[in-house]
Amino acid sequence: MTGRTVGPRPVPRRWREAAREALYGPEGFFLRHAPAEHFRTSVHASPLFARAVAELLVRVDGVLGRPRELALVDHGAGRGELLTGVLAVLPDDVAARVRAHAVERAPRPAGLDPAIGWSDAPPRGAVGLLFANEWLDDVPVDVAEVDPDGVPRYVLVDDDGTEHPGAPVTGQDADWLARWWPLPPEPGLRAEIGRPRDTAWAAAVACLDRGLAVAVDYAHTRAARPPLGTLTGYRDGRQVPPVPDGRCDLTAHVALDACAAEAERAADAGPGLSLSQREALRALGVTGARPPLESAHRDPAGYLRRLAGAGEAAELTDPAGLGSFTWLLQTRGAALPPPWGVGERRPDRPSG
Repeated sequence: MTGRTVGPRPVPRRWREAAREALYGPEGFFLRHAPAEHFRTSVHASPLFARAVAELLVRVDGVLGRPRELALVDHGAGRGELLTGVLAVLPDDVAARVRAHAVERAPRPAGLDPAIGWSDAPPRGAVGLLFANEWLDDVPVDVAEVDPDGVPRYVLVDDDGTEHPGAPVTGQDADWLARWWPLPPEPGLRAEIGRPRDTAWAAAVACLDRGLAVAVDYAHTRAARPPLGTLTGYRDGRQVPPVPDGRCDLTAHVALDACAAEAERAADAGPGLSLSQREALRALGVTGARPPLESAHRDPAGYLRRLAGAGEAAELTDPAGLGSFTWLLQTRGAALPPPWGVGERRPDRPSG
């Protein structure tokens, strides 16, 4: 009987390295799959989301004094669905000045409007709006877990998802935990070390010469970090265990308060304003109000269209669903647009 040759067992890696390869390596998930094939974002839920972003761009345009060229940068653009939707509904006088640009590591999709630029890094010196919908949650991070002695250690992972305790967390990562996600000495508590996301967000904001940067994601604040972390996977529309094999998305909620602070420090951005997606979309005209029933008699087809739109708006603003996303707004060299700018009522910050 001939025995099989067994190669050396792969060495476990820290989660950040394993996830980076699984998501963005040569055979990575995002290079081989369109995100819409596996999970549904607000962009895919309704064209009302693109209409709201278009309205936001119009308001940013006004704050900036209607520049000759108005940038619209979609960071983490998927296959360009949001940019396509926004360009389709912009007023003609704004659309004529817009320079749309998708930032994505995947190749440019066939059939995309040639007016949309495509690269793996944002253009520099932009004047306008940078929008990042569910991008930061896919920036890979390391995971720390408190050991039986109360020491936070890096979590190592095999390609099949099996985890192992690693070395103690030290240096800048330890400093980040101490400031943004303190771990009590209770065995089993976990944190996702968001430092790479802070750096990525600050670099994205810095691409703006003047304008507004918006990040939209599931998020948490220092006052209410999840005790066991949030790392998970998605495949084929279902939540699955996080396995860094390139077959699923690997995602974790974002410490957007830390991201905002780093953009202030490193990109000279303004203070971050955080609000729920429900608050943001309502301020941009997406209310979910049902049309009057009496209009069904005058215009039955129009009533059904408006009723369908109300249903889509309700989904986008549902506080138990998509409406619970956090929007982080940060300016660079400009004021916030209405209704959040100078002289306008600022929405209340969400309690979480």
